[in-house]
Amino acid sequence: MNTELDNLVELIKEKIMANLDGKKDIKKIPIEGSGRHVHLSKEDMEKLFGENYKFTVLKELSQPGQVAYKERVRLIGPKGVIEGVVILGPAREKTQVELSLTDGRLLGVKGVLRESGKIENTPGIILSNGKNFIEIKEGVIVAKNHIHMNEEEAKELNVKDKDLVKIKVHSERPVIFEDVLIRVNKNFKLSMHIDYDEGNSCMLDKDSYGVIYE
Repeated sequence: MNTELDNLVELIKEKIMANLDGKKDIKKIPIEGSGRHVHLSKEDMEKLFGENYKFTVLKELSQPGQVAYKERVRLIGPKGVIEGVVILGPAREKTQVELSLTDGRLLGVKGVLRESGKIENTPGIILSNGKNFIEIKEGVIVAKNHIHMNEEEAKELNVKDKDLVKIKVHSERPVIFEDVLIRVNKNFKLSMHIDYDEGNSCMLDKDSYGVIYE
């Protein structure tokens, strides 16, 4: 018996099966629940934390280049306060606060559904790190659910950037989300993002996944 040859054959078989599984699983879109968070502009970072302040990276996020910082902020609305809101990096051109509808009601801020980055004519809010305060005149949104993917994944799923699709969430409580935005970029990794209200509606857990529904 040629043990070396047998091992080589088994290794090749494993690689072939892994590739086949990868192609099959592309249609099972991973889903992540996105909690409330803040994207700060460089100017607002300095107003809150000081010039040339170095943020501490707590962890890297699923999308390459995106991180969560250890530092937190307080959101102060007309009716309530939410403590310990995570800051995501790197800095954005404009400060943006992403909440669920439930968060907005707690704060007394109207929930406006928007694609990330499109903050014109949205509500404002006060942010604080405990020492300093800033008030943004606009930038509070309920983020439209969306799917990140790269060009190769988009081609295999037969979609393109800015398409709107139906997604069926396979979970203990299946739900179909309509008008889910496709976002394509060479640096993206396949993942659907929904907020915690949406996650609760479909009882999202680690085994849940989404499929484009036609």
